[in-house]
Amino acid sequence: MEATQDVFVQILRRKDLDIQHPSSMLYRTATNVCLNKIRSKKRHPETMDDELLSRIALAPEAEHQTLAATILDRLFQREKPSTRTIAVLHLLDGMTLEEVADEVGLSVSGVRKRLRLLRAHLHELAEV
Repeated sequence: MEATQDVFVQILRRKDLDIQHPSSMLYRTATNVCLNKIRSKKRHPETMDDELLSRIALAPEAEHQTLAATILDRLFQREKPSTRTIAVLHLLDGMTLEEVADEVGLSVSGVRKRLRLLRAHLHELAEV
């Protein structure tokens, strides 16, 4: 679904649309978007930490929610305020790194770095 949306966004942004062969343009754009997504996942695979952060944020029971809130407060107290936004947009809302970067005004590598530091801090808390 995400790739489909990305294809249509890219086509809408293009100023040099090849109207004579729309199916070829659509196929070529879709192929390139999908290949880029595959390459990106290989370079930056999702880790188990993403699942752990999601589980903490979505804890169902009141006791677990209280514990999760405490852990999250400790985790985010030493982070920049925008890091919480980045984590929510990427890990809970499912936005891509590119979409998050556009939303918060950082580069993709900046967003990736913030998430990497957040994971490291989460590991430190887990060890305590």
